[in-house]
Amino acid sequence: MGHDQSSRTFEELVAEGAAVPTEGWDFSWFRGRATEARPSWGYAVSLSTRLAGARAALDLQTGGGEVLDFALARASKAPVLTVATEGWPPNIAKATALLAPRGVAVVASPEPDPLPFADDTFDLVSSRHPVRAHWEEIVRVLRPGGVYFAQHVGPHSAFELVEYFLGPQDGDVGEARHPERERAAAEAAGLEIEDLRAEELRMEFYDIAAVVHFLRKVIWMVPGFTVEAYEPQLRTLHEQIQRDGAFVTHSTRHLFVAHKPGKRHTPR
Repeated sequence: MGHDQSSRTFEELVAEGAAVPTEGWDFSWFRGRATEARPSWGYAVSLSTRLAGARAALDLQTGGGEVLDFALARASKAPVLTVATEGWPPNIAKATALLAPRGVAVVASPEPDPLPFADDTFDLVSSRHPVRAHWEEIVRVLRPGGVYFAQHVGPHSAFELVEYFLGPQDGDVGEARHPERERAAAEAAGLEIEDLRAEELRMEFYDIAAVVHFLRKVIWMVPGFTVEAYEPQLRTLHEQIQRDGAFVTHSTRHLFVAHKPGKRHTPR
């Protein structure tokens, strides 16, 4: 269970949630205030194994670099070349500070610009929760035999929370993220799928500050979210959480493993 915030007022909690910095993908602030079950495949640990076998690796949309940093710290050896891209300036600064000591270059690459790399450069391209996958660009920068290894956000993720604020959503919303639709797009671009599996995972929010911070951080959930615009819904949800102990929703995630056809050159 989370920390007991029941003695704190709605105004205090909302003010706290609105004040926490949102850059990076470090979710440690949520500890004790919200929980999300983890997928069974253990993405970051699996990434460390794949990094150890790669000569040149690219991490797309790296956020603040936290996941790549974790994986490199646990890899038995690092690639000769590791590069990360990020499009949001506060994250670029944060990722550079974190990853530069590991010899990783962080390249500013705004969505949806083409990737600023030559063809056939990387034998591993990874990404955790990309806004969307640019399949043609991924195929272009991969070497023949190179692997795309990623964890994607699936369709209708945290939909109970989204619909709480926005009301019932059209069934097609988020379908572009459906694993089978992404499989088709990846195959059309020239990738061969090795593994694709999806899981639905329980999320719980224990106070309204956590909800506010989450919606400020994951900005595509409730576009244009501000405390002022949604104050009535936030107040009602605060009362519901105090009564029930938590607000429950479900995230969706899928693991993507695919490779570019062709013979892979074994590193010497």
